[in-house]
Amino acid sequence: MVRPYTITRGRTTPERDDLTLITVLTTVEDQARAALARGSRPGSRGLQPEHRLILDRCRRPAAVAEVAAGLDLPISVTKILLGDLVSHGLLLARAPLAVARAGGGVDLGLLTAVREGLRRL
Repeated sequence: MVRPYTITRGRTTPERDDLTLITVLTTVEDQARAALARGSRPGSRGLQPEHRLILDRCRRPAAVAEVAAGLDLPISVTKILLGDLVSHGLLLARAPLAVARAGGGVDLGLLTAVREGLRRL
C-alpha cells in the first residue's frame, strides 16, 4: 500500500478550495491523450497511476465523491490529485448548478416529483 503522503508528494491540503463532493469533473480528451503520450516516453516523469485512473474514470462526467470512492483514497488526497489535473488543463471542473443550467436549467417540477416519490418509499 502506498501512503497518501507519497501519492500527493507531501502535500496535505489541496491548492483549490472550489472542489466540493458534488463538483462534476470531465476529462479533456485531447490534452489527456497528449499527456499520456508524453508520459510513455523514456526519461519523462509523466503522470502517476492515480492520475491516469482519474482521467480514465472522468471520460464520462463524475462527481468528486465518485472519483474518490473509485480510487479508494481519502477525499482530501483525491482533491489534491484532481487539483493537479485541473491546473494542467487535463480535467474540467464544474459546479453542479452550472451543469444543470447548461442543460436547460433546473426543472423544479422534476425535483419535486422525485422528492415526493422518495417520501412515499
